[in-house]
Amino acid sequence: MKNTNYFAHDTVAHRYAYARPYFHPIVMQHIRHYLKLDSPLETALDVACGTGHSSIALKAIARRVYGAELASSMLAHVIRESEVEYVQAAAENLPFPDESIDLMTVCMALHWLDRAAFLQEAYRLLRSSPSGTLVIYNNRFRGIMRENPDFEIWHRDVYIQRYPPPRRKPSTLTAEYAARHGFHYLKEQDYTNNIIFTVRDLAVYLSTQSNLIAVIEEGHESLEAIQDWLVASIRPFFNAPTGTFVFNGRIDFFKKAET
Repeated sequence: MKNTNYFAHDTVAHRYAYARPYFHPIVMQHIRHYLKLDSPLETALDVACGTGHSSIALKAIARRVYGAELASSMLAHVIRESEVEYVQAAAENLPFPDESIDLMTVCMALHWLDRAAFLQEAYRLLRSSPSGTLVIYNNRFRGIMRENPDFEIWHRDVYIQRYPPPRRKPSTLTAEYAARHGFHYLKEQDYTNNIIFTVRDLAVYLSTQSNLIAVIEEGHESLEAIQDWLVASIRPFFNAPTGTFVFNGRIDFFKKAET
C-alpha cells in the first residue's frame, strides 16, 4: 500500500505548529511512572518530531533531548527551547552513534514510517539494559463534545462521511512483529484527555488531520472553503465560547532485547 505523508507539505506546517493540542506531558507522566524514573534519563530521541511538541515534552524526563524530522517545512516551525536539538533525518536513517540513546519515542507517526527499517535503526541506537526503551504513542480525536452529545452524530455521519480518512499503515506494533525485529513488548497504557476549543480553533485543528490535508493538497477543495464549512457546521453545537472535546490515546512500551 502506498503511504503518502501529507504532513510533508509546506502548507501544513504552519497551522500544525499552532493548532495541534499540547497533550504530551500526560504521556511523559505515564513514562516516568512505568519506568520508575527517580531522576532524568541521560538521552532521549523523539523520531518524526514534527514541529517539536513531542520533543520539548521529553525535557521533563531526560537531560538531553533530540528531535529528528525529515520534512524541512516542519523543522522551520519547531519550538526552540534549550536542551532540545533538532536534526533533519529520516526515521529509518538517523545520524546518531550505536547504543547512544536511552529512550526513543514516536508520537502519532508510526503509520508514516517503513516500520521494519525504523525498528532496525531503533535497535541500533538504543542502549542495552537497563535502559533501551522504545515508546510509541498516539492521541486520537474521538469526535465527542462533553457539552453536546449531538456533535458526535455530526462527526460520524456528516464530517467523516464527507472527508473519510485516507488509507494508511497501522499506528501500533504487534508483540509478534516487534519480537521479529529485536524488541520485547512490555505494556500497553490507555489514557483519555480533554481539550478545550473555540469554534475557530476546532475548525483549524480539524484542518491538520490527514483526511482534510489530503483533500486540500490534492487540490479538491481550498483550505479557506473547508474552514468556512467547518465553522458554519460546528457553530450550532456551541452554547458557550468554548467546548470540551474528548481525545483518547494509547502508549506502547518496548524493550530492546539482549543479543
